Amino acid sequence: MSTTDRTSDPDALARADDTGGVPARAEGAGAPGRAGVPGTPGVPGASDADGLLAEQLLRLTRRLHRIQKRHLEPVGITPAQSRLLRTVAAFGEPPRMADLAARLEVVPRAVTSLVDGLETAGRVRRAPDPDNRRVIRIELTDAGRATLRELRSARRAAAEDILAPLTAEQREVLGGLLTALVDPGPEGGC
Repeated sequence: MSTTDRTSDPDALARADDTGGVPARAEGAGAPGRAGVPGTPGVPGASDADGLLAEQLLRLTRRLHRIQKRHLEPVGITPAQSRLLRTVAAFGEPPRMADLAARLEVVPRAVTSLVDGLETAGRVRRAPDPDNRRVIRIELTDAGRATLRELRSARRAAAEDILAPLTAEQREVLGGLLTALVDPGPEGGC
């Protein structure tokens, strides 16, 4: 099996992820994005390097999720509940469920399940909209605000675990690259 076959074989990628190994870079692939080097749009072999890069990003995402989960367990909250709680706090006034779904880019049913769990734990409460009784708004409770304070330190610890191998300069470069990928602007959106 060639190096190229290993990077496109889902079983090889799963095995590499299970062992913590990194699939071998396609033969002849250099740093993506340099002129005349695979990984550059329109250059032969770019899809192999881009595929490897995409796989590395997916593996990093899974690793980040595992580390976040480990740091959030003592707080008694999942990463998804953490994100919802932070999103509720970011609104100027208690948001509607539909507002939360739109901001989180998920289906409303997913928000309902998360709110159910947070409400059971006493971190949020459903409250009728004062102007429209048919609308339910989600409010933080005192316990929810206390959880947010705990989350800040848990998230910092998780970030430090992930970013520990990087220098301050590398972290700054990574921040710029991630910003370009997360918020590509009007011409680069999905």
